[in-house]
Amino acid sequence: MPKLNQIIAIEKSVKSQSLRELTDAHQLLQKPAMLSGISRTYRPKDEEGEQLPPEATKVQLKAEEVIRQTTQILTRLFDITATKDYANGDARADVKLDGVVLLEKVPVTYLLFLEKQLTDLHTFIKKLPVLDSSETWTFDTSSDAWATEAVQTTRTKKIPRNHVKAEATEHHPAQVEVYYEDVIVGFWRTVKFSGALPARRVNQLVERVEKLQEAVKFAREEANGLDVNDQKIGEKVFGYLFGE
Repeated sequence: MPKLNQIIAIEKSVKSQSLRELTDAHQLLQKPAMLSGISRTYRPKDEEGEQLPPEATKVQLKAEEVIRQTTQILTRLFDITATKDYANGDARADVKLDGVVLLEKVPVTYLLFLEKQLTDLHTFIKKLPVLDSSETWTFDTSSDAWATEAVQTTRTKKIPRNHVKAEATEHHPAQVEVYYEDVIVGFWRTVKFSGALPARRVNQLVERVEKLQEAVKFAREEANGLDVNDQKIGEKVFGYLFGE
């Protein structure tokens, strides 16, 4: 069983590491290219048409995975701080959500810590990437990412054509003008992928963190209202130092 002074000794380094890793997660989620993927396949218009290989880019980053990793990172910090505060706190209160106790008899020092962490988590959640609302998304289990419906587009090629401006005569050759016409030669089938989140999911997370922030604030106010007994420490200390 660890001692309180051991927990205090490592708390600062754990807090610094957690902040650094949370900052890294913030920065990763601000890179849209890592959240996006695409799959394109090509079909020529006819058998003589040019064959093109499929194109694909995988989703490199998934917001839900970052959330899971961030949760793991912060759990140790929360646990170490709780171990310290629970061992050292007298002013306590329950954190309640809709009348149901979520956290029992939490020390006021830990409630202050929770308020700060929930403020940071609120910022983190508000910046979570949201799926493009201009697209219709469904979750694709095979790629473990959100995907759009397949869209077919055409591939064209410029084909030279001849336009006879003047027919040939006995004395002059025909006047021919060459122009290029765009002709459909094949079709692209495109599916977009994303590791972002539906807006309803982000809104749900924002609502939850704000509700918990309010509950922690109420609990802190309750804990700070605790009646305390005046301690006469000064009289004993100074009676020893300056007594007869």
